[in-house]
Amino acid sequence: MGGRAIALPTDVADAEAVEAAAMKVEKEFGPIDIWINNAMASVFSPVTEMTPEEYKRVTEVTYLGVVYGTLAALKRMLPRDRGTIVQVGSALAYRSIPLQSAYCAAKHAVAGFTDSLCCELIHDKSRVHLTMVQMPALNTPQFGWVKSRLQHKAQPVPPIFQPEVGASAIYWAAHHRRRELYVGWPTVKAITGNKIAPGLLDHYLGGTGYDSQQTAEPVEPNRPDNLWKPVAGDHGAHGRFDNRARAHSYQLWADLNRLWIGLGVAAATGAGFYFASRARRTVSRTNEGFASKERPRAA
Repeated sequence: MGGRAIALPTDVADAEAVEAAAMKVEKEFGPIDIWINNAMASVFSPVTEMTPEEYKRVTEVTYLGVVYGTLAALKRMLPRDRGTIVQVGSALAYRSIPLQSAYCAAKHAVAGFTDSLCCELIHDKSRVHLTMVQMPALNTPQFGWVKSRLQHKAQPVPPIFQPEVGASAIYWAAHHRRRELYVGWPTVKAITGNKIAPGLLDHYLGGTGYDSQQTAEPVEPNRPDNLWKPVAGDHGAHGRFDNRARAHSYQLWADLNRLWIGLGVAAATGAGFYFASRARRTVSRTNEGFASKERPRAA
């Protein structure tokens, strides 16, 4: 389609490596306009079976990777007073679930970091735009390579969406000045529900959160994972759940088009009031006509 790309395999947990990647990109393509922080790592495991090293690694990739990427982007964007940074978040940045404590904590940290930076950019009157996209369960390859201590194969908590749904949301967020974007009705329910009744969700997820993150298939022994190094091969963009994943989100479509929907609703409401008012006036005139005909004539 006329575009060009460059691949720079980088461990985002290494701040110097991230900076070096940014330098190479600008040398190849010129000033960076949009920077998207998306790298993540996780471990499916009860807290009591996690190791300190695993917590550190997930935090370094999923949280500090975002921090290092943002610093590299700001270093270039702030002097130019332009650019957009997109943080790829999750519903789990607001509502944690069992068996992914390290990942949930890191996403919470990303949200906190992003809010602080947003305030500072406003204080400095910077035109650099910062946004966060909160994702639902996506059919990506992560569930095939993430480290797991579960008895059965890991899966995203249904309902599941295709990665193109998330990609379209990220693209839109990169080109519009929205502070935050929720993707999918499940994300809206999780975030809103946690604000209203977090304790109730604790009990609900305590009862359902284990089974909903596993399929009925047993895990292969000695399967490779990508916590410490990449899993070899090209895994593409889709995971194993194409037959269950949704290709569209009506909630996302409505959110991205809420201005036009709002104008349409306002126009329809205004038209309804107008025609109702006309109908009332017509009825009123008709009644007046009947009354004048029935009034007795003077002798």
